Amino acid sequence: MNSPSKERIVVAMSGGVDSSVAAVLLKEQGYDVIGISMRLWTYDREATHGCCTPEDLDDARKVAQIHGFPHYIVDLEKDFEKTVVDNFLKSYRMGETPNPCARCNQDVKFSILLKKAKELGAKYLATGHYARRVEENGKIRLYRGKDHGKDQSYFLFALTQEELASVTFPLGELPKSEVRKMAEAYGLLSLAQKPDSQEICFIQGSYADFVEQRLGKEALIKGKMTDESGDILGEHDGIHQFTVGQRKGLGLQSLEPKYVLAVHPDGRVVTGPNESLFKRVFEVREMTWVAEPLEQKASVLAQIRSRFSPKPAEIEILGDGRVKVIFQEPQRAITPGQAAVFFQGEEVLGGGWIDSVQDQS
Repeated sequence: MNSPSKERIVVAMSGGVDSSVAAVLLKEQGYDVIGISMRLWTYDREATHGCCTPEDLDDARKVAQIHGFPHYIVDLEKDFEKTVVDNFLKSYRMGETPNPCARCNQDVKFSILLKKAKELGAKYLATGHYARRVEENGKIRLYRGKDHGKDQSYFLFALTQEELASVTFPLGELPKSEVRKMAEAYGLLSLAQKPDSQEICFIQGSYADFVEQRLGKEALIKGKMTDESGDILGEHDGIHQFTVGQRKGLGLQSLEPKYVLAVHPDGRVVTGPNESLFKRVFEVREMTWVAEPLEQKASVLAQIRSRFSPKPAEIEILGDGRVKVIFQEPQRAITPGQAAVFFQGEEVLGGGWIDSVQDQS
């Protein structure tokens, strides 16, 4: 970014320590800061987790009030329900395990908030993500945050060049421990040790209960529990209750531990031993590239869920937004519906959605 000189910048404020410090840091640097928080869901007042609960919105407003910059709340509940929640429900009906946080970043936070920022006369939208953007040779490249323990570039793989041109990540070079110290120095004592959100923001109970309430029991896909050979072991009340790698709640009697190996949209839930969860080959759909697309096979680091260290893999371009991925070593519980993100070194190349897992081990 250029020298501040009172340049206007909109900061997406979730009410957590990261986005709050980002906003105050930019204000201290001389930017004309405007804070925006998103109302994404109608919560009970006692809701305590998520990124946009009533308590979080109050925290964001207080930060803006203390440090003297405007703060607005944008009602995006309809957009959020249409793009994120509906996809969440559809994904479970397909036998997948959805990743609504990545979907929210892709379909709500940046696409919609960037428009709001422009409407407010801002050149940039800033967020509290631990990631870095670098302009190189006419392209804007996305890199992992310096603090790999808090790196959030995995969730940002779908950012386009146009979006990256108007986005900045003030915390990308900082460790989380330093950000908490800065919060204390800025007088944000109640936020300095506020825990990070670890849950899906719009669900206060169990995922299965939420799906049942939204879809209705008549729309649930029931079926059979089988072993790897296809032998029937029992029945279940809905595939939405299961995810690859799950052990508890299977309702099966067995001398050896059994895990969910695959969930099929026709109602079949395949179970087996832990070693059968390790696979090497899968395909990805809806592939997007950050800077430029790869046109042939390439060696990459592949990350298949948020809490997973990227591992060496080969990717092969199949066309129509699909790629084939082959890990060097088998990885546990490659799960359809999760985001797969590809790196070369620290750089985010792009990513997509895990579509199918092949039996090769």
